[in-house]
Amino acid sequence: MVRALVIFLTQLLLWVILAQANHSLAPLHVYLFGGGLFVAFAALRLPLRDGYGAVLLGGMLFDATTPVRFGTHTLLFAVAFAVIFNMRDRLPREETIVRVMVALLANLGLFLVLSFLRIGDAPAPAAAWGRLFFDLLCSQAVIALIGPWFFALQDRTLALARTEPVTLD
Repeated sequence: MVRALVIFLTQLLLWVILAQANHSLAPLHVYLFGGGLFVAFAALRLPLRDGYGAVLLGGMLFDATTPVRFGTHTLLFAVAFAVIFNMRDRLPREETIVRVMVALLANLGLFLVLSFLRIGDAPAPAAAWGRLFFDLLCSQAVIALIGPWFFALQDRTLALARTEPVTLD
């Protein structure tokens, strides 16, 4: 479980960065969602137990700080993890572009599911979709930009923690 805790610490760092970015972007009414980055590396590189541990901790972090029922992000992150984990043998997991594409697709799925779950609470649900799609576009652009850095950070953090090498068999 050391790998799960190490990956969670990198997720915590990313969460702080995204929270600060969202705070700065609040006057512009823009929200960045980075859930795909919380799932992709763990699903592509870690063993099942460590990966689920990291993803569940990351989901609980999101749940604790957003106005949704506790467990919503945790459940969605776990489902996304399971889907990616079951497909990972068919992907060249060492390639950074593949990791970024997986993170983008996971983020798209998570964002859309969360949007459909929460759209009923909006005062004008039909009017909210334009803003949601703009937020999704901004979030995807940010993931494409910081994804390679974040995956390299996670790789290097695992190496610095001297965890046993992650095998890709």
